[in-house]
Amino acid sequence: MKENYRVGIISDTHGLLREEVVNYLKTCDYIIHGGDINTENTLNNLKEIAPLYVVRGNNDKGEWSEKLPKELYFNIGNIKFYMVHNKKDISSNLKDINVIIFGHSHKYFCEKIENILWLNPGSCGKRRFNLPINLVIMTIEDDDYRIEKIDIMFD
Repeated sequence: MKENYRVGIISDTHGLLREEVVNYLKTCDYIIHGGDINTENTLNNLKEIAPLYVVRGNNDKGEWSEKLPKELYFNIGNIKFYMVHNKKDISSNLKDINVIIFGHSHKYFCEKIENILWLNPGSCGKRRFNLPINLVIMTIEDDDYRIEKIDIMFD
């Protein structure tokens, strides 16, 4: 049986869930958030859209965020993920991982290193410096995946 999934990968929303981002996420089977959600309301809004995998970022403070993991291992279909907010906190024990997700820097990064995809979807929340606003849509088909970087444009 063929397994196909559409996954929205975001990070660093900082309490801002843009309408353009929500419209992309509504087309997804799962959402992955790399931390710095900032508000419980944002977290709950994401959970209403699709099943959510999330880690706690350095700006996630308060009682609501204490139950969020600092790192997370999970599978979507046949793809094995590892996620942490800050790249410097990545575990050295990453056997059998296909994709590493991280955030924190607000800078998009996508590179395959030793057969593992290292992916920072950038930030789709509040603009920081002059960095772009972006997210990633990952299409998983059985043992393979495709990455599409989405840039949110402003007038």
